[in-house]
Amino acid sequence: MIAVAANRLTRKFGDFTAVNAVSFKIRQGTIYGFLGPNGSGKSTTIRMLCGIIEPTAGSGSILGLDIKRDAELIKSHIGYMSQKFSLYDDLTVQENLAFYAGLYSLPAKLARQRIDEMLDMAGLRDRRNELAANLSGGWKQRLALGCAILHKPPILFLDEPTGGVDPKSRRMFWDIIYNLAAAGTTIMVTTHFMDEAEHCDAIGFIFEGNLIADDSPDNLKKTIPGLLLEIPHEDPMALLEAIAASKAPVIDSYPYGTAVHLLVDKEHLPHFARFNYTIIPPSLEDVFVYYVKSHRKELVA
Repeated sequence: MIAVAANRLTRKFGDFTAVNAVSFKIRQGTIYGFLGPNGSGKSTTIRMLCGIIEPTAGSGSILGLDIKRDAELIKSHIGYMSQKFSLYDDLTVQENLAFYAGLYSLPAKLARQRIDEMLDMAGLRDRRNELAANLSGGWKQRLALGCAILHKPPILFLDEPTGGVDPKSRRMFWDIIYNLAAAGTTIMVTTHFMDEAEHCDAIGFIFEGNLIADDSPDNLKKTIPGLLLEIPHEDPMALLEAIAASKAPVIDSYPYGTAVHLLVDKEHLPHFARFNYTIIPPSLEDVFVYYVKSHRKELVA
């Protein structure tokens, strides 16, 4: 079953197109990673799907409900965690959860039960009387998630949920996400961390408002042509210039940390025999670089 669908979803702000005819589908009970740099249109897309802002054109649905016509009804079926934690700093952990239980109109008995469950899920039981303002970023993150799923929504939208927190907190947060998905929750999560996207069932790459790729991580990696070579070098930019000057036959080349990555056809490997290269499988970062460059070439053509 398709839980979330976008059909040529578009949002303009004056003459600026923030999201340009984006289309994708998310199957129920899966994790969909929405990747792209800051300003690429990730948050705007989620805000349209959640009924927070109206699309300029196109359509979308959540559990079969139309995002334009049924915006208010949709809000009762989703959980939404924004980039900026929507917590009240002058309330305690317990009081924040109780406040959201009231917003979701949970009956008193159910509210107490769900608050207890969220305190355990987030590991915040011993901090229940602590002001939210005094929590670190990782603890605030888990409390914000607890508030977002207090009413057990079948669909959860997470907008850059792990931005600005330490690696350990990121791993703990993703453990919670996996457990939610295993229990049947459909999750759409925006991120610019490629390592997080590796664990999604499907991912969409968005760049400058355009969806430039949409598939499972493994399938996307298979779309890169040729072989990927990694050449360690103390000065990657100098090596790239030398390769360009030699007019070696490459599909693509770019710096990658303290190395250079080259995409080459198999029959052209002898041209690179003098380099200490290793043939490696592409990462999602390599995939993203490839699709961004392909997208730019299409615009120029």
